[in-house]
Amino acid sequence: MNGKSRLGEFLRTRRSQLTPDEVEMPTYGERRRVPGLRREELALLAGVSASYYARLEQGHSMNASPEVLDAIARALRLDPSERLHLHDLARSAKPRGRGRRPAPERMTEATGQLLDALADVPAIVVGRRSDVLAWNRLGHALFAGHLDPGAPDLPADQRPNMARLVFLDAHTRELYAHWPSKARAVVGNLRMVAGQFPEDSALHALVGELTAKSEDFASMWADHRVKACNVADYEVRHPLVGTLTVTQQTLSLGPGPNIVVATTKAGSPSRTTLALLAQATAEVTAPAAPATPAAPSRPETRVSDS
Repeated sequence: MNGKSRLGEFLRTRRSQLTPDEVEMPTYGERRRVPGLRREELALLAGVSASYYARLEQGHSMNASPEVLDAIARALRLDPSERLHLHDLARSAKPRGRGRRPAPERMTEATGQLLDALADVPAIVVGRRSDVLAWNRLGHALFAGHLDPGAPDLPADQRPNMARLVFLDAHTRELYAHWPSKARAVVGNLRMVAGQFPEDSALHALVGELTAKSEDFASMWADHRVKACNVADYEVRHPLVGTLTVTQQTLSLGPGPNIVVATTKAGSPSRTTLALLAQATAEVTAPAAPATPAAPSRPETRVSDS
């Protein structure tokens, strides 16, 4: 799907999700074939001509100004993340020369130092496609204890991917007590990234794989919801220590990979549960203590009979 198609599909989907009642558009009791707004109604709300808006949806007008896009965003009741996504899609729809593929993602030395400093907090380093580039001991224990600790060091096409785990891995699906909330956040974030990196073939391949293998993903992806999952609370059902509530926060590191950390409220039962997990995993991963050398035996003293 090219940039023109992505922009048109986003506009059509979001327009169909907005009802006349939500925008106080009178319908005079008429029967409508579709529940959402018509093109001419959306154009009226945005202050543009119906023919211009129709061309925009059909991919025949790729020079919409930022002001027009903002007007359409207001008419569609888009939030800041969705508004930014609309601008990204419009930018990717414009004719351009052959773009450069995004560079492979690697964890920088500075990011590694930050991960080391977060030893007491579950932390995972993720790329823009949600590939796991690294994790600390607690991050691995909390989110993917069933996987090999060295999995992030595998080649790029074999390392864990959090989106793939959320939708295709039974352990991860069971981990989240309210799985649909986590799943929608994953999809919404991937939608944003797809708008920012329209030429990322690996990202498109991931979306294609998840669409083919997960009906849930396919349904959520078709919904065109966009969400920057920077901070969210999740109830986690850990198989080793039980249930706890964590706040997942994404620490943005600019254009490079991000660090996702999981924190708990001070003095809460969840803080205690997380401490139990830290203790349990420390005991499992701690190197065996060297054996204490035996004391040298004294030579036997024999008493002579003479």
